[in-house]
Amino acid sequence: MGLLDGKVAVITGAGSGMAKASTVVFVREGARVLAADVSGAEEQTAAEVGHAVVPFHADVTSESDVEAMVAKAVSEFGHVDIVCNVAGIGSGEQIGDVTMDAYDRTMDVDLRGVVLGMKYGIRAMLESGGGSIINWSSVGGLNAAPWTGIYSAAKAGVIAVTKAAAVEYGTKGIRVNAICPGFILTEIMGAAGLESSAGIEKKAAMRRGGQPHEVAEVAAFLASDKASFVTGTAIPVDGGWSARLA
Repeated sequence: MGLLDGKVAVITGAGSGMAKASTVVFVREGARVLAADVSGAEEQTAAEVGHAVVPFHADVTSESDVEAMVAKAVSEFGHVDIVCNVAGIGSGEQIGDVTMDAYDRTMDVDLRGVVLGMKYGIRAMLESGGGSIINWSSVGGLNAAPWTGIYSAAKAGVIAVTKAAAVEYGTKGIRVNAICPGFILTEIMGAAGLESSAGIEKKAAMRRGGQPHEVAEVAAFLASDKASFVTGTAIPVDGGWSARLA
């Protein structure tokens, strides 16, 4: 038996990276998945992973898209047990140079998208008796680095709203947790990140970057009944990066 047998998950950003890896791991553990993405790559994820995955095109910054995404999962599978709000983007401006266009875009995807996924996920879970929400924050939501102020602000906001929702809905059977990945070798970072990031992978205590599936495995645990008393947390999955003073 898998950790997630009989459960239904909605995963955003599922066309690539940690969200695609989560789709693979969740299906392996017995879940059925609505794999959402704005890029069109959700179709490829569904084709690769198999019949337990239904692709859905959604922009997480659009409330109507997110509402339709959760409604599709309910209509397709009957209920929603898990929502993984993974979709996100990076940004790289110093505070003195940030443009409001860049600010709005980062906040819209990285924080608004999470809030909307929570809003409609919670509504569906209230109808079916509870569930688990896992929000993707970042080590950048725990600590600061140059050029990442707006990104860090959005990811810190994810942690704050995660804790608020955990407190608000704990008695309703809904658990809400955040994952804070460090340097993860996604398609983009694995192809070009090591060379362009000046040894960033060595900031981890383990002196390497993480693999997307290593984050997905933590998400599967948080989504499962094994984590029945875990809520309101922000868990670094960073190889020890956030444990270092310098």
